[in-house]
Amino acid sequence: MPNSHFIDTFRTQLINDNVFIIDSVSQMVAFFHEEVATNKIPLSSLLILGGGSNLLFVEPFDGVILLNQIKGIIKEETEEEYFLHVGAGESWHEFVAYTIEENIDGLENLALIPGTVGAAPIQNIGAYGAEFKMFCQYVDILDIETLSIERLFAETCQFGYRDSIFKRSYKNKAVILAVGFAIPKKWQPILTYGELKAFNSEEVTAKIIFNKICEVRAAKLPDPNVIGNAGSFFKNPIVDKSLFDSLLFSYPELPFYPLEDSKERVKLAAGWLIDKAGLKGHAINDAKVHINQALVLTNQGNATGNDIALLAKFVQEAVYEKFQVMLEPEVRFIGKNGEVDPLEYLSKLIF
Repeated sequence: MPNSHFIDTFRTQLINDNVFIIDSVSQMVAFFHEEVATNKIPLSSLLILGGGSNLLFVEPFDGVILLNQIKGIIKEETEEEYFLHVGAGESWHEFVAYTIEENIDGLENLALIPGTVGAAPIQNIGAYGAEFKMFCQYVDILDIETLSIERLFAETCQFGYRDSIFKRSYKNKAVILAVGFAIPKKWQPILTYGELKAFNSEEVTAKIIFNKICEVRAAKLPDPNVIGNAGSFFKNPIVDKSLFDSLLFSYPELPFYPLEDSKERVKLAAGWLIDKAGLKGHAINDAKVHINQALVLTNQGNATGNDIALLAKFVQEAVYEKFQVMLEPEVRFIGKNGEVDPLEYLSKLIF
C-alpha cells in the first residue's frame, strides 16, 4: 500500500473505507460489471489511481477511489527485440530495475521515476532524453462504456510531451490494465542530458547509466515515504524562439533543449527557472520548494493540498514576473468531485 496509510505520495489523502484495491484483470472487470454498470457506484464518483505519485488532492475527494494493483511481467523475445507484457500495477522503477537485471537495455534513463507502469502512458513519462513512447508497443485497456478489453497500439495513443490520448479523449473512459513494450536488442545509449554527457558512448553500459541516474535522482529528490512530494511538479516549458533568444541574451547560461519537430520553439528547464528566481527553500505553511531541486514541491509534514497549490501559484507567478514564462503543472489536481484543470484552479487561488 502506498505510504502505508496514504493514497498519494504528497501524503495528504488518507486511505479510507471508500478505497477499493484491485489486483487482477478479472477483478477489475467484475468491479465495473457489479458496482459501476449497476450504478451502485456512479462512474462520476469514481477515481482510478495507481501509486498516487503524480497527483495533488487540492480538496478531500468525496467519491470512491480504485487502486489499480494488477501485477505480472511476461517476457518474450526474437532475434531483434525483447517483448514485455507488464501489469499496470507494477512499480515503474522496480520494472526498470528488472530490465537491467535481465540485461534488457533501453529503459535505464527512466530509472527512479515514481509511480506505476499503468501511469506511464498517461503522462508519457520521460527523463534524461528518453520517453516512454520510444518503447511502447501497446496499451491494454478496459473500455468503461462497453466493458470490453481492447488493445491500443502505440501509434493510436497520440503520445506527446507529458501527454497522451488518456489525458484527453480517453480520459475517464478507460482503465489501463497492462502495457506492452518492444525493446530493440541493438542498444544505443542516450547521453545528451546532464551528468550523462561525461560518459563515453563506446564504453558505457546500461547498468552504469542506471546506477548514475539513481545516484543523481536520489541526491536531488526527497524520498516520498519521508517527505511528501510528487517528483517534478511542473512541466519543462516550451517557448517561442523569439522569447528564447531574448532570455538567452540576458542569461547565457540558460539550459535549453531544441525540439526535433520545430525550429520555432524551444524547451527550457523549469527547475533552472525556479532556482534562478530564488525560490529554493521558499515555503507557505508546511509546503516548501525543495532545497536541492527547485522543480520539486514538498509537504514537510502537515501541509494541505491547498497549501501546496498556493505554493505552486507563488512559484508560477514569480517565474512569470522574472522570465515571462508560464509554468504548467505536470501533476494532476484532484478536487472534491474529481480531477480539475490545474491552470484554471491556480488562476482562481487567492493568497
